[in-house]
Amino acid sequence: MKYRKLGRTGLDVSAICLGTMTWGSQNSEAEGHEQMDYAVSQGVNFFDTAEAYPTTPATPENSGDTERIIGTWLKKRGKRDDIILATKVAGVGNKNIDEGAPISAAKIRRACERSLQRLRTDYIDLYQLHWPNRGSYHFRQSWKWAPHTHDGDKARDDFLEALETMDALVREGKVRHMGLSNETAWGTMNYLRLAAEKGLPRVVSVQNEYSLLHRIFDLDMAEVAAHEDVGLLAYTSTASGSLSGKYRGGDIPAGARMSVQPDLNGRYTERSKPAIEAYLDIASKHGLDPAQMAIAFVLSRPFTTAVIIGATKMDQLKSNIASVDLDLSDAALDDIAETYKRFPIPL
Repeated sequence: MKYRKLGRTGLDVSAICLGTMTWGSQNSEAEGHEQMDYAVSQGVNFFDTAEAYPTTPATPENSGDTERIIGTWLKKRGKRDDIILATKVAGVGNKNIDEGAPISAAKIRRACERSLQRLRTDYIDLYQLHWPNRGSYHFRQSWKWAPHTHDGDKARDDFLEALETMDALVREGKVRHMGLSNETAWGTMNYLRLAAEKGLPRVVSVQNEYSLLHRIFDLDMAEVAAHEDVGLLAYTSTASGSLSGKYRGGDIPAGARMSVQPDLNGRYTERSKPAIEAYLDIASKHGLDPAQMAIAFVLSRPFTTAVIIGATKMDQLKSNIASVDLDLSDAALDDIAETYKRFPIPL
């Protein structure tokens, strides 16, 4: 395993972070425990979850079940101090939790206490805000993104309220560090500015979507990451499995995500299919496993702290973790660059 610094915290986290969002829906508790056991045996020390998990499907009844599965594993294995544990407070609009209320001081506190109980721990290493109150361009919303309609003063008030609440939780020993998810450059920089001005916790990471098909981070956010040490925790680096090739030719394996989410959250469409095929052809040309190529590419980016992997099957998990040892050749990277020029925004 390879390890990288988490922002300016001094913590070394594995470049492969174990994602968990299928545990409690597509995966049982026993399967989640098996995945954690194997990941740790391979040097993974970084787990990511959320109070909103599991997904596909997410329901009011199963919200929080993923954290409960992690909690029972931590209790059985006694490895809490060996794991950098990240979770998230649900953002605005998630009707399964607090009736979709926006993030506020009260909501952060309620969510943190619930997560601590489910995870069976006294502290969270990385507590992340799952979704900005003002909305986000992620999940295919870039086509209608209209920041000029947002109330900037209200957003800055929200940033400060979240930071002050995180500061209190840090002082109480319940949270060690703060991260963002589905954020923008403007939002991230405002959090950093306010933290510096008022002596509040500094954002250490941002968890955004990044893959061969979705490279918005390459632009403004890459500059923030480079100069502010706010690394990317990349999710969906195989574009919900579409870059693995398992859906090629219309195949839908039993239990696969596409069986419950036909367009993979807008990642598998008539617009994206030509780009997917092009990347699968590159993997074939260079004798690479396509999912490993997709993950290795994200790991190669200078702003990436960790790639969050997820799997419903153990063979997938083993292959994805092994991606950390794959260094892409210059020839493969050149082919990827040319394909990116052909399909810059396929999602």
